[in-house]
Amino acid sequence: MGDVLAGFHTVWEFDTDSVLIRFERGIRTPKLLQALGERRIPYEALAAVEQGPGRRGTVVLRAVPRPGADPLMDAADGQLKEGTDPYRLVLPAERAVLAEYYADEIRARLGPDAAEPAERPLVVAPEPPRSFKAYDGRATFDGRTVAFRWFWSGATSAKWKAGDQRFAVGELADVQWRSPDLMGGHLRLVLRDPERPAPGQADQDPASVVFGMGYGPVHESLPFAAAVLQAVRASSPAVPVSSPAPAARPDPGAIADRIRHLGDLHSAGLLTDDEFSAKKAELLAEL
Repeated sequence: MGDVLAGFHTVWEFDTDSVLIRFERGIRTPKLLQALGERRIPYEALAAVEQGPGRRGTVVLRAVPRPGADPLMDAADGQLKEGTDPYRLVLPAERAVLAEYYADEIRARLGPDAAEPAERPLVVAPEPPRSFKAYDGRATFDGRTVAFRWFWSGATSAKWKAGDQRFAVGELADVQWRSPDLMGGHLRLVLRDPERPAPGQADQDPASVVFGMGYGPVHESLPFAAAVLQAVRASSPAVPVSSPAPAARPDPGAIADRIRHLGDLHSAGLLTDDEFSAKKAELLAEL
């Protein structure tokens, strides 16, 4: 599409096969979004696009990633607050018609398997900090090995007895992240070895670090968890990818509705004569 849609703290730049989501830097922008910087999301990584009214005279667009497509959102597992959701774009309410138009544009580009979980990551995990400080230790990751070094002031006797830990990515089956904004926040590595079951509590498990007030902040610990999760999935045996279903013939009625939306935008002065004509021709060419 080549268009740009700017909201509060966030800008979506549309391309033919993906949307580039850029996050502003500033004191009002959540730290997680500042840490992410920007992310390119292929349309095939999305399951749906939601649109609805927001708070205080705003309208919200939210892209919904397919399970398995984005390690960041898989690691977050629904624990992010609305303001830190990187797939959420907040616009002034007077841009509701424009938001609806772009929602339709994205829906028209969703892949044939949008309703199914992705068989492999389709979005690159964000660049993580090399290390971050938890309450009971420091976690580091070099792309191949996760290491935990315990702090005498926070680690339990069980962790001191086990000693500092190192885990090769190939030893791991999964990564579990519980937000530091919740009670019992922690980062836990799930091991492949069935003979080494994890203790029930994260503070007793040498394969986990626990968070606390000011320790393991979301903007550090979540990208860290996502990067480890991506590495774990890459080290797992490859799953054959099924052939995509033949593309369905465009629905003339749906295209007519989108042309009517263009007419509304043109009448409202949001599209120039040339932009309206070009986009209308593009839609007609799909028939």
